[in-house]
Amino acid sequence: MERRKFLQQGTLAGISALALGGIANKSQAATGSPAAAKEKPFKMNFAPHDGQFKLSAGNDFLDQIKYMYDQGFRAIEDNGMMHRPVAEQEKIGNLLAKLGMTMGVFVVDTGNNWKTSLTTGKQEFTDAFVKTCKDSVDVAKRCNAKWATVVPGFFDRNLPIGIQTANVIEALRLGAAVFEPHNLVMVLEPLSDTPDLFLRTAEQSYEICKAVKSPACKILYDIYHMQRNTGNLIPTIDLCWDEIAYIQIGDNPGRREPGSGEINYKNIFAHLNKKGYKGVLGMEHGTTGQGKESEAGLIKAYRNCDLQD
Repeated sequence: MERRKFLQQGTLAGISALALGGIANKSQAATGSPAAAKEKPFKMNFAPHDGQFKLSAGNDFLDQIKYMYDQGFRAIEDNGMMHRPVAEQEKIGNLLAKLGMTMGVFVVDTGNNWKTSLTTGKQEFTDAFVKTCKDSVDVAKRCNAKWATVVPGFFDRNLPIGIQTANVIEALRLGAAVFEPHNLVMVLEPLSDTPDLFLRTAEQSYEICKAVKSPACKILYDIYHMQRNTGNLIPTIDLCWDEIAYIQIGDNPGRREPGSGEINYKNIFAHLNKKGYKGVLGMEHGTTGQGKESEAGLIKAYRNCDLQD
C-alpha cells in the first residue's frame, strides 16, 4: 500500500475510576462490546489509526478511540489531523486526555510533500513549509501532540545532491525554530514509496539531523520502509539511535500487521525494549483479510509480538 493511498483510506495521566467508567460505558454503547471485553494494556505503546477498527467501532473516530482503549491500546496516530475541523481536533485531544492516551504523529502537510519542493531551495516552498509548521503548532496544542511527520519531497534532478541536501537542511532549520519553543518535534521520515523521494534512508536522515542541530528535528524510523530500502534493521537502529525519536510498524511485503511477512517483530521489539524505548510505535499499515475478523486478527497479531512477561 502506497503512503498516499494509506492516507486517503484513513489515513499517561491518571483519571478517576468514575470518569473512566463513564467513558467505558460510552464506548460499550457505541461498539456493543460488554464490560468483560476490556483487555489489559499492551506493554508497548502501539498506536492505531483512524479506520483500522471502523467495522468493530463504527465510522466515528472518537468511538474508534474508545474501542482502541478497551482493546488495550494507549496511543493513536492520525496522519490527516491537520485537515480535521478545529472542533474535532479539540474533541480528540480532550478524549485522549481523559483516557490517558498519547497522541502520536500527524503529517505536516504543505501540499508539496509529494512533489519536487524543499530540495530546490525555492522561496515559495520554504515559505509554505514554515507557514505549515506554524499551523502545525496550533494543531498539536489542540490534540496534545508532541511529534509531527515531515517529508521533504522529491529529488531535483537538475541540482547536485549536495546542493539539494543543503537546501533541505536550511528549510528544516527554519521549521525547527518554529517547533522548538513549544517542545514539539518534527520527525523526518525516509520512505520507500517511490525512488523520486529525496529522503530514503535512516543514515541520510541521521546526517541531516546532525546538520540541523535541534532537538526539534529527529528521525521517524518506519520499519516497513527501511526493510524495503536497506534492510539490516537492528544494526541501523543502533547506528542512528541518538537521533531516532519515533518508530512506525508494518510488515513486508504488503504493509500489513506484524507476523504477516518477513520481519521478525518479536526480536525488534525486544531490542527496542532493551535499549529503553518507551515511545509510540505507530501502526501505519493495512490488515490481512476482510471484515471484523481482520480487525480481531490485527489485535491478536499485536498480542503475539508484544513484550513477554
